[in-house]
This record gives sequence, structure tokens and C-alpha cells, in this order.
Amino acid sequence: MTDGRTLVLASQSASRRAMLTDASVPFEAIAAGVDEDAAKASLAHLSPRDLADALAELKALRVSARMPGRLVLGSDSLVALADGRILDKPVSRDDAADHLRRMSGGVHDLWSGVVMAEDGRAVWRHVERAKLHVRPLSYSFVEAYLDAEWPAISGCVGCFRIEGPGVQLFSRIDGSHFTVLGMPLLPVLDYLRVRSVIAS
Repeated sequence: MTDGRTLVLASQSASRRAMLTDASVPFEAIAAGVDEDAAKASLAHLSPRDLADALAELKALRVSARMPGRLVLGSDSLVALADGRILDKPVSRDDAADHLRRMSGGVHDLWSGVVMAEDGRAVWRHVERAKLHVRPLSYSFVEAYLDAEWPAISGCVGCFRIEGPGVQLFSRIDGSHFTVLGMPLLPVLDYLRVRSVIAS
């Protein structure tokens, strides 16, 4: 049973659900039903930071419009390569291998945005960046990695699960572990305390 104080997560992301569950946040998850490819195409003029923010807002508003009086959390993450290209989720194993080889030996930005919406309008937002220092990846490592991780990483921007073997891709990460998982959790918890969703 839920009430108006229970957060609504506009996502079915396993990592975002796990973060909220592990933090003892009461919530229910509802898929936003956003065509992300079409949305990204229409927002292609935005910077990577603003694109993550806009996609998070789009998801939050989409669910908020259907659930008046509820606080809805939308979140989105993307990886911007050092050359400016934005990585989408890989569509095939070969595509994943191409992404990993483009990331190899470089320093890239992971942007994670979160927007809270209520009654069809955004009421709070936050965007964080993590710097991903990817070590040089050999051909044999990439193939062995994909043997183990494909297709589990097919839904992961950047082709990694940081909580699993994906951690081996990096020599260093600058930024919050939660941001890398897909949501800047600590600022979210701060706002939920302000809204009395969780105890302060």
C-alpha cells in the first residue's frame, strides 16, 4: 500500500531501484514510457550535461502527469567521450566492442541528472559529473570481458556495470560512486528529507 508521501521512480532501472531500496527509501517504480532515441534526436543541440538533465525531466514529467499529487523522480545518465561523442546503449556485441575501444586509454565524462516533478512540473533538479579514466584495453581483454558480460551490459551506457567486472575498465574514477551507478543519490536523499519522504 502506498500513499502520497511515497516516492514514485519514473524508471525500471535495476541499479536505481537497488540504490533506493538499499537506502530504505519507500518508493514504487513505474516505467516512464519515453522514446529515448526520439528524445535524444530532438535534443541533440544540447550539451551532454543539459541533455542528461532534459531527459531526466522528460521522464519525471511524463509520469507526474499521470499521477497528480505524487512526487516523481526521473533520472538519466550518459557518457560523453573525450572527442565529444555521446555514447548510446550498445545495440549489439560488435557495437559494445566499438564503444569500449573508443573509450580505451581516455578520460571521459559520465553525466547523471535527476529531476523531481509534482503535478506535472519540475520542482527540484541536480546534475553531477564523474570523470572516467579508462585504462588501455587490449583486444583480448575486450573480447574476454564481452564473453562474460554480454548481453547483461546491453542496457548500460558505457558498457559497464561498476558493481561487477566493469570496474576493471578503469584506472581511476573521480566522482560519486552513486553517480556512476546512475543517480546522484546523496542530493536525492537530502531533498527527500526536506519533503518528509524519509526521516530527517
